Amino acid sequence: MAAPPRVLLADADQFFVAVARLVDPEGAGRAKLLIVGGTPGSRGVVCSASYETRAFGVRSAMPLARALRLCPQATCIPVPRGACSTKSREIKAVLERFTPVVRGASVDEWYLDMGGTEALYHHEPLEVTAHRIRDAVLAETGITVSFGGGTNRLIAKLAVEFAKPKPGTGRTGVHIVAPGDEARFMAERVTLADIPGIGPRLQQALAERELLRVADVLPHDRTALERWFGRRTGSWLWERVRGIGGHDVSPRAAARSVSREDTFERDLDADADIEAELRRLAAKVAADLRDDGLIARTVTVRLKYTDFSRRSMSRTLRDPVESDRAITDVAVMLLAALRRKRKGPVRLAGVALSGLADAADRQISLLDNPRPTAAKPAPAAETPTGTPRRAAPPVPAPETERDRTVSRVVDAVRKKFGKDALSRGSGRKR
Repeated sequence: MAAPPRVLLADADQFFVAVARLVDPEGAGRAKLLIVGGTPGSRGVVCSASYETRAFGVRSAMPLARALRLCPQATCIPVPRGACSTKSREIKAVLERFTPVVRGASVDEWYLDMGGTEALYHHEPLEVTAHRIRDAVLAETGITVSFGGGTNRLIAKLAVEFAKPKPGTGRTGVHIVAPGDEARFMAERVTLADIPGIGPRLQQALAERELLRVADVLPHDRTALERWFGRRTGSWLWERVRGIGGHDVSPRAAARSVSREDTFERDLDADADIEAELRRLAAKVAADLRDDGLIARTVTVRLKYTDFSRRSMSRTLRDPVESDRAITDVAVMLLAALRRKRKGPVRLAGVALSGLADAADRQISLLDNPRPTAAKPAPAAETPTGTPRRAAPPVPAPETERDRTVSRVVDAVRKKFGKDALSRGSGRKR
């Protein structure tokens, strides 16, 4: 008989808080009440908060202003993005020493397929192996991770919540659901709101039938659930409350996009002010792209107005780019087009890059096309009456090797002397 699947989920404990404390041991490192997400007075949201701060009711995705009203004595700092990316890669590298199949679920979560490793670890219990990995990650990265484990990803995801060593719980950082115990675990420990995929709307529909816990749903057969919630949702729910989830932990496709956005401390109405902020965001997301060893073909600019309506515009380039100059030029062109369509105060702006590929692939494309040329703008077409149509939009200058070299030099300087060592000018005449 084949051995049952063995799946672990590694979840870094208070990841953004932990990284912030490592980066700034004398500041954030000394603050028990710590909120990571922005500075006091900014209009961002909580990315993470220390366990001590959460006792005041502070939660992730909560507006910073509300979080500080709940816990006014908390220290509030921006997200150390570069350090978080570096630490995430370090943790994954340690995990990959224990199993060849590691799938990143987010910057601070990784699924591990431990199937077939039983003999490697002398057939010890999965809980013992998880503790072994946990100790290695802490020793080599300075970050603690909690492990949930079971026969599939769903069970591992739910189990990790019972592993986290929150103050006063006595938990050890590892919680394994043994094969065959899935149904009991789900019925005794899990509420419907805990199950990934059950959002507010479905929760409301379930509550209307007095279904709050997994145990409330189990007496109902698949047919009844399909009749109440629709065939697809009812069938899905029937499986999930029984602990049936995905077994496959094969690495998923590479990230589809990288992005940066910012909610301004005050609404911006002047085009020049919005452009200056967009240039700053474009340079940051370009640095993130290079840090991940990627290149991108599509640039998207997003705006959120004071009435919370959103506008976005994208441009796909013939050749992929990675430099600050090329990405910023496209972003500024898109911003100008968006502002021609609608003026008004803006509370948030963002730049996203998609159509990603490994930067190493550029070498192949350069061999195929050693002297890329800029696409020429199409001439203004004429209507049958002879009236010229609107001219084609401007085409950004192609990225050059000099652009890429300058950006990499800037990256190196910032890495050595700090992120504020160099900054780009606004690009506007004064």
